[in-house]
Amino acid sequence: MSVVFVPERLRGKADVNPETLQRLLDENDQLIRCIVEYQNKGRATECVQYQHILHRNLIYLATIADATPASVQKTDGAHKLGHPPVVPI
Repeated sequence: MSVVFVPERLRGKADVNPETLQRLLDENDQLIRCIVEYQNKGRATECVQYQHILHRNLIYLATIADATPASVQKTDGAHKLGHPPVVPI
């Protein structure tokens, strides 16, 4: 089950910490690998199931990013997760 699956009654009450975000990013990595594998095997039904979970995870991450003040994003950004920081355009 996806890390971000939260029952309706608990939504908006969870603490978002770097460990949770990293688990979610790791899960997304695994989902993408599974999607590619199933696509290569011609198993479209399984692809769609994993794509739905990946989509939900990405929406969750985008929602967190939108709700996080820019000052927090700059000081606690992706560079701590091993990714280069995003430079605004």
